[in-house]
Amino acid sequence: MRAPENEAALEEALSEPDARDVGLLRRLEGDVAVLGAGGKMGPSLARRIRRAADAAGARTRVVAVSRFSDPAIAEALRADGIECIPCDLLDPGQVDALPDCANVLYLSGMKFGSSGRPDLTWMQNTVAPALVARRYRASRIVAFSTGNVYPLVAGETDGCDESVPPAPVGEYAQSCLGRERVFEYAAREAGTPVLIFRLFYAVDLRYGTLADIARKVRAGDPVDVTVGHVNALWQGDANSYALRSLALCESPARALNVTGPDAISVREAASFFARRFGREAIITGREGGPCLLGDAGLAVRLLGPPAVSTAELMEWCAAWVEHGGRSLGKPTKFERTDGRF
Repeated sequence: MRAPENEAALEEALSEPDARDVGLLRRLEGDVAVLGAGGKMGPSLARRIRRAADAAGARTRVVAVSRFSDPAIAEALRADGIECIPCDLLDPGQVDALPDCANVLYLSGMKFGSSGRPDLTWMQNTVAPALVARRYRASRIVAFSTGNVYPLVAGETDGCDESVPPAPVGEYAQSCLGRERVFEYAAREAGTPVLIFRLFYAVDLRYGTLADIARKVRAGDPVDVTVGHVNALWQGDANSYALRSLALCESPARALNVTGPDAISVREAASFFARRFGREAIITGREGGPCLLGDAGLAVRLLGPPAVSTAELMEWCAAWVEHGGRSLGKPTKFERTDGRF
């Protein structure tokens, strides 16, 4: 796969299904709803599903649900054959009015700004899931979560696998565990097949851990290595894993870590970008602090390795930043260990 050179090429790469996606749509029964489709990941995921269904010759209805505070997103999705439904997932009446779909991808949640509005964070991350879990109790649900539910670990480890008990730090992570518990309850009490999709730091070049490091090095800003290792995964692979996780939903619910196979050294990543940009990396801090790291071995065994390797993704990030590619202005804040975002 070639490195995307502009935003049109980037969106194309993020939404282009591979043979595994198409194969899933050939087997999948029922329509697909993407809830929270107006965020960073939702539009490209909805498009990937639509394109996979078309390639499979499946008559699958793809429904994108969001507040759609930016109407242009809904307009663009409709142009691609995706049905868009404006909905406030905190409004029980609006949730109950959503169409039946046998397959649900739940992406909605709140992270950025959560420290300033903990009340809204808890509502978005626990109450909205409860309403959705009730409405779609007869559906398969892939419920997005985060690696933040895990305890912090030493950078020299492989990270937490799914057997590690959650130990969230801070209210954001605690509310995310609350979201998981809501869907786990639905799986046990209503028999809803659920997959808890614990995603660690997807990178789409406009944001993500590696994009953060690359931009700091390019700008001559210091890179803090106190949190010495991070995860990263090409968002196109995250989209593919999310879609194909519909085949893994179970009752009781199962959890799946979704990230790249490597624990990436922040210092080494900064050095790589420095070489690419022909400048010195300014390093601050001292390695040895706790890190948020996930072991994606189970995802690789169940769904296969990512299509884009860590080395390729680093090259892509370097080229994107070097050529002035746009940033979404939403740093991952991977350096934070206090749970405040």
